[in-house]
Amino acid sequence: MKPSIPKITKTILALAVVILLFFASWFSFIFYFPSEGPGAGTVFEVQKGHPAGEIAQDLKKKGMIKRKWAFILGYKLFFAPESLKAGEYAFRFPCSMKHLLEQITEGRVLLHPVTIPEGLTRLETAEHIQSQTGIAKKAFLRASAETTLVEDFDPGAENLEGYLFPETYNFVKGFGARDLVAVMVSQFRRAFNPHLQEKAAAMGVTVRDAVILASLIEKETSVAEEKNLVSAVFHNRLELGMKLDCDPTIIYALKQEGRFKGRLRSKDLRLDSPYNTYLYPGLPPGPIANPGKESLRAALDPALADYLYFVSKNDGSHHFSRTFREHQNAVNKYQKNK
Repeated sequence: MKPSIPKITKTILALAVVILLFFASWFSFIFYFPSEGPGAGTVFEVQKGHPAGEIAQDLKKKGMIKRKWAFILGYKLFFAPESLKAGEYAFRFPCSMKHLLEQITEGRVLLHPVTIPEGLTRLETAEHIQSQTGIAKKAFLRASAETTLVEDFDPGAENLEGYLFPETYNFVKGFGARDLVAVMVSQFRRAFNPHLQEKAAAMGVTVRDAVILASLIEKETSVAEEKNLVSAVFHNRLELGMKLDCDPTIIYALKQEGRFKGRLRSKDLRLDSPYNTYLYPGLPPGPIANPGKESLRAALDPALADYLYFVSKNDGSHHFSRTFREHQNAVNKYQKNK
């Protein structure tokens, strides 16, 4: 005969089960049910090294959770030993405590987009980044003056002009100038892919010369369909030993000296600078901007055309000519008022 369990013990056990079930239901409601929180969108920063208790306290202060103990218990039951990752997070409320923990343990931090337009110089890029991110212009210029990131394919680079690839980048809070520069150069390497590298090698063109030429193309036209034609003009002139007569190279030299006034003057064409392609034949000594993908491709894929000249039609496009006489007629037609 089995010993009987006292009635009071049964009562206590039953009560304990009821309490446990009630507590589990209460916890589940708090943990899984979306809370209205402080608003539709809230940014919260998890401080580095803070334990679950401190993070829960900060979340409660911001009105993002109501029960600190539920957050800690939920973390220990379902997410530990996964760490609560430091960083800035954006939460959309209503939001459950479970979702908060999922986002923080997975490290799905808030990303800040930074868009770098095509064709900016290194200095203009630094100024643009300062206005967009708060990273000091001096810090970016200092970081982009270090050439170790490109010395394997451009040992002669004096800075990273030409290799600061224009793109939209996403960064976490606290990223710095060095981080941004490293990612931009890395993106350049992806854009100047093995196919382009092989093409450059087959043409006998160095990466540096390809980037210099691409920067000229970038500054001469923003019309995608014209880039290969502009490339053809420069390739043809280089092959014939003609000077490139590229206005943007002079503008670049003037900008470096802080002397550009918004438009070229006739006396500027006599500027004694190695970047003055009206005076000195061949490519300028370095890139004059940071070209985009299409200009990089065009530099190594000139159109099959024998054009030697082009002139702006004042609508963003250009007229291309084979002979100087044809070019002069186009200049008279499109630039007669300038």
